[in-house]
Amino acid sequence: MGRKILFITGSMNQTSQMHQIAQELTDFDCWFSQIFADSPLINALIKYTPFIDSTILAGQFRANSEKYIREHNLQMDYMAQKNRYDLVVYCSDLIIPDRMLQNKTLWVQEGMVDGYTWKSKWVKNLHFPPYFSGDTSLNGASNICDIYCAASDGYKDYFVKRGTNVSKILVTGIPNYDNIRQFLKNDFPYHNYVMVATSDIRETFRKEDRIGFIKKATEIAAGRRLLFKLHPNEIYDRAVSEIKEHTPADTLIFQSGSTNDMIANCEELITQYSTVVYVGMALGKKVHSYFDLEELYRLNPIQNAGTSAQNIANICRSFVNFDGKKEDFLKQFQYQPMPIDVHYA
Repeated sequence: MGRKILFITGSMNQTSQMHQIAQELTDFDCWFSQIFADSPLINALIKYTPFIDSTILAGQFRANSEKYIREHNLQMDYMAQKNRYDLVVYCSDLIIPDRMLQNKTLWVQEGMVDGYTWKSKWVKNLHFPPYFSGDTSLNGASNICDIYCAASDGYKDYFVKRGTNVSKILVTGIPNYDNIRQFLKNDFPYHNYVMVATSDIRETFRKEDRIGFIKKATEIAAGRRLLFKLHPNEIYDRAVSEIKEHTPADTLIFQSGSTNDMIANCEELITQYSTVVYVGMALGKKVHSYFDLEELYRLNPIQNAGTSAQNIANICRSFVNFDGKKEDFLKQFQYQPMPIDVHYA
């Protein structure tokens, strides 16, 4: 086949987004790999300990991603051992091995990034690897990739403020969050509840008052039925036990299923640090978040009738086919987003 593109996967959201982009690039030889490091220390931790199992490097994230790749008959090249690539498409720029920077690189925003904290600032100022922050607050802020594809103009400004060169960032929208109204038609059987989408705060070694959060959600519901959608990385039995103890008996609890369908059918959405707050916003729901809501409305991913994957694929195609120095590509590239169907608005 033709020139080769490697898509770096992570969570199921990141993996499905990469697949959607690859589906628009059938004229290329597309391969997939879970995010990886060349660091002997990190790889030893992955192989011999459970310490990194709560990150997208390992554990259920890698297992689920690779299962998805196999089920969709996609080509897998973990750690980029089989081929040399003309382009590598990243879902995170927190860990990028030096050898991969010899290729053309493009970063695709997954969704929300964690809040910028004193740790983020400390890591940034001391020029430590961005994963030292222990969260995703510096994802998109390393300025290490050649091109950055952002969800909105608000996020473009955000990444510039955190250190990525404005000339590298193109506002493409992001798959999975660019056509939210499609979820209004669904077969989820429940309606008219207050939905709570939790985050894996404790599983990623951060402090959380989960009981206080549950009680606050019950207060917001004010007698309406509650539905909890647990983050897939959460310790299920612990989370369920806490919810059952502090909520009414008719509370619904799910760890799997379409989160977007659940949000579409809810009356009000309560989140912590979850990107799904953007789904509620796009559908006009009343939302709650640990993040500042005014800031979230400014950052909200653009709705472009589901054309983000095509937008990103078109950039990939032009970049791969560009014969000059990769540093010169954006100097001459004229980005044109896909037209939105007139019937969409």
